[in-house]
Amino acid sequence: MRDETVARNYAETLFELARRHDALDEYAADIEGVGRLLDENDDFRLFLETPRISADEKKALLRRVFEDALPRPLLRFLLLMVDKRRQRLLRDVAQGYHALLDEHRGRVHVEVTVARRPGEGVLERLQESLSGLLGRAAVPHVRVRPEILGGVIVRSGDTIWDGSLKSRIDHMRRRLLSAELPTPAPPGAPPGA
Repeated sequence: MRDETVARNYAETLFELARRHDALDEYAADIEGVGRLLDENDDFRLFLETPRISADEKKALLRRVFEDALPRPLLRFLLLMVDKRRQRLLRDVAQGYHALLDEHRGRVHVEVTVARRPGEGVLERLQESLSGLLGRAAVPHVRVRPEILGGVIVRSGDTIWDGSLKSRIDHMRRRLLSAELPTPAPPGAPPGA
């Protein structure tokens, strides 16, 4: 099985486990915390991912670190991932879990690129407009890139709406360059001939 498929299967299992315990948001925060710890602590990540270290040693460390911090079912889930030698997929499982939670909550994440940081009112109106357009609650992630000059670029999945000033200028330039110029009349010909 490919890692992507395996991670998705684990994420679905974790999501179902969270749903059974009526703790979707709690598990989201907890699995994100585990992923963040892996990202920020290279020693911890290497310890879990090194094949020379036994599964029992890894599970003992997980119990010490997370015994009081995580719900027991989530800790058992992490221990099972170690037993199955899938702990290197923990970050992918966390991302998959968040995607499932967003789908369940009817949310969609969109990347919004602007030339300058928008004010609160502008961002709220944009969020409302995007939510109406996409039919789900839009969660905008704003990036500032002055090179777009003005306007906005919105990306949702594979779909991109480019309303940037730079794009409009480029489009106008292409139209002007491809426009057919009238052929000049031969010398001495009457105008309009």
